[in-house]
Amino acid sequence: MARSASPWLRSAVRLGALIALCSLALEVTFAVRVALMAVVDPHSTSFQRSEAWRLVQAGRFAWRQQWVDDTAISNHLRRAVIAAEDAGFTEHSGVEWEAIERAWSKNTQRTQRPGKRPAKLVGGSTITQQLAKNLLLSGERTLLRKGQELLITWALELLLNKRRILEIYLNQVEWGEGVFGAQAAARHYYRMDAAQLDGAAAARLAVLLPAPKRYGRHPHSAFVSARAHAVLARMPDVDLP
Repeated sequence: MARSASPWLRSAVRLGALIALCSLALEVTFAVRVALMAVVDPHSTSFQRSEAWRLVQAGRFAWRQQWVDDTAISNHLRRAVIAAEDAGFTEHSGVEWEAIERAWSKNTQRTQRPGKRPAKLVGGSTITQQLAKNLLLSGERTLLRKGQELLITWALELLLNKRRILEIYLNQVEWGEGVFGAQAAARHYYRMDAAQLDGAAAARLAVLLPAPKRYGRHPHSAFVSARAHAVLARMPDVDLP
């Protein structure tokens, strides 16, 4: 029996070694791409390319995006986005474990409701995690993809400073269907440049981020106004990177 099992064992070892080598090569590729972002502006993301293809297939392709340096983005918007999306952005190392635990608890409660349709899952992602997901990964929700997201998140935090991470995020994040980046959002919703946004306008834009396609259709709704008021109140306490 031992002799007949030996070829299978050798094959399994070779397969394991090949998988490990491919995984290492993939991680090195991601790390190199992240490192280049310290000096090269990434002008598109995996999520954006997926959205562009979806819009083309739907026959309603309209695209608004323009990269601007972080000096051309209002500090009001930078503070508003941190206040709304990731209050601990300047302090954490990329992951807020307590937020993930709270999200996990909420998702467990929602999925266990008897006789009801599954609710939309609540996320616990930081700005860095959101950037990692949008930059290089697909939109699937699996444990393997979540693990890859964490590795890219740590690479971003290790190889880029917080100011650069926020700059890339603000230039790439979705602010409505076919609307990407702070400059495009400011022009689309307020007919002004991102540098000109005041606190109230910035707070409203920040509130759109969790569901930009849905909230973007009604950017002056009572819900958006109430949330923007709360974000505006928190903005003075935000430390910018």
